[in-house]
Amino acid sequence: MPNTYCQLYVYYVFAVQNRMSLIRPEWKEHLYQYLNGIIVHQKNHLYAVNGVSNHLHLLVSMNANQSPSDLMYYLKRCSSIWINNEKLVAGRFSWQDGFGAFSYGKSQISSLIHYIDNQEKHHYKQSFNDEYQQFLRLFEVDYNPKYLLRDIQ
Repeated sequence: MPNTYCQLYVYYVFAVQNRMSLIRPEWKEHLYQYLNGIIVHQKNHLYAVNGVSNHLHLLVSMNANQSPSDLMYYLKRCSSIWINNEKLVAGRFSWQDGFGAFSYGKSQISSLIHYIDNQEKHHYKQSFNDEYQQFLRLFEVDYNPKYLLRDIQ
């Protein structure tokens, strides 16, 4: 679209179905590359991706023609198909319904990249559930704790 300019930085958080620890160190870098390919194909830009075995964090600069929910649809659908076709997990892989999407400004990019790059260290101290609720409170998102998945015991 001519004369449409956009600068939207969206921080995404999403989890494996039932928060199962299925993302393995031996193939997670291939997953990240695959996700980047989807993001580029959708005409967005990936600044950072990382996570732990049960969830991912991404920082994406969005184009003006795609909504966050549309991008997440493509990311989850295509990556689930790829994981299943490659038989990277025993049984069927799927992502949990829903996601978190939080907007940030350009001046926050470097600290967000640092935060994403240090996910493994971060999660030694804080659970995913606590971290996710912290994001929701920070951004003053109304939510019902009843609908947040609990960590698997």
